[in-house]
Amino acid sequence: MKTGLGPGSLVSLRYLDHIFFKDVDPSTYRPWIRETVGWLDYEDDDHIRIVWERFAIPDPPNESKVRMTGVVILKKEIVTIRRIK
Repeated sequence: MKTGLGPGSLVSLRYLDHIFFKDVDPSTYRPWIRETVGWLDYEDDDHIRIVWERFAIPDPPNESKVRMTGVVILKKEIVTIRRIK
């Protein structure tokens, strides 16, 4: 399943997330639906990568290392995805 969105697209998506439980009745737990907004950074047949934050750290002077923060989501867990911009 391809999203039809290119890398760098700003997207909003809802996805099913895993739940950790401990010492409870497990029959009451189901995956939660979570939401996120970010840039589509990568896509293949199985998963996508969404980046929320991008920044560069100068190290050493006149060079920089790009750093990113985000989430990898299995495509089969996506409930909805839509392009924002």
